[in-house]
Amino acid sequence: MSSSGKYQVYVTRSDMPQGGIELLKKQCDLKVWEQASPCPRQELLKHVAGANGIYCSLTDKIDKELLDAAGPGLKVVATISVGHDHIDVQECKKRGIRIGYTPDVLTDATAELTLALLLSTSRRLPEAQNEARTGGWVSWAPTWMTGPGLAGATVGIVGFGRIGQAVARRVKSFNTAKILYFNRSERPEAKEVGAMKVTFDELLAQSDFVICCCALVPETKEIFNKTAFAKMKKTAIFVNTSRGGTVDQGALIEALQNNTIRAAGLDVTTPEPLPLDSPLFKLKNCIVLPHIGSASIEARNTMSELTAQNILAALNETKMPAEL
Repeated sequence: MSSSGKYQVYVTRSDMPQGGIELLKKQCDLKVWEQASPCPRQELLKHVAGANGIYCSLTDKIDKELLDAAGPGLKVVATISVGHDHIDVQECKKRGIRIGYTPDVLTDATAELTLALLLSTSRRLPEAQNEARTGGWVSWAPTWMTGPGLAGATVGIVGFGRIGQAVARRVKSFNTAKILYFNRSERPEAKEVGAMKVTFDELLAQSDFVICCCALVPETKEIFNKTAFAKMKKTAIFVNTSRGGTVDQGALIEALQNNTIRAAGLDVTTPEPLPLDSPLFKLKNCIVLPHIGSASIEARNTMSELTAQNILAALNETKMPAEL
């Protein structure tokens, strides 16, 4: 605790949505990294010392070194994300440090962004806008700027959790012919949209659109590799709004350059941010977004409040709204 007798919480950047920050201020003393950017590693190690709680994001690596730096008073780490591969979960559990995250509240926002990215990629919206701005729009032409539609298409979704299901509900409204999914287990929710469980290879071979919605775990690391892209249709469009680590990025670049697949839309990459000299930025058949899947105003505000509620519950030794 701080000298005021309140719990001390370290917030790893200054631009966290204020709803959650205001909740914390009522009961805790806050130390906040003063910049609207990720806290440099050495600064982070220095400033977490003595903290009882850490409010972090995906860009903050919470490992043994950091936990040691925080000291024995650390009771909770709460991330403003549903993903938690930046946290050493086992090390936290071993030390009795509770972990909060933000599932459910970003499902709709991420599913909306997935559909937006899919349509932008398939209908070539950034490319078309650039043509309109730079003089390429000379007259109407029957095959100019054409791309595949969703009506009558087969959509394959890899990972059929909350976000995968939300994506399926949305694509169904576009009169798709079939929705396929690959998941470790059968999901009863699939019946609501008529989605059919298939093997990974079957999904790759049959789908016109392949959407990655799975969590990044050892089994899914680089699941989309050279072999996977080779099994897709040459006309397939690949969309990833999950984690960059699910893709062998070199293999994807090669597949796009060689027209092994038609196009890709990415909201996640390796690393993040993606270097400006990445070949992905030079490809007309690839759209790259800066990891904005949950970036609706409503979702981010709710995520911040849930992160704060997780911290307060852990500090007060009560049930956390969303504990890992």
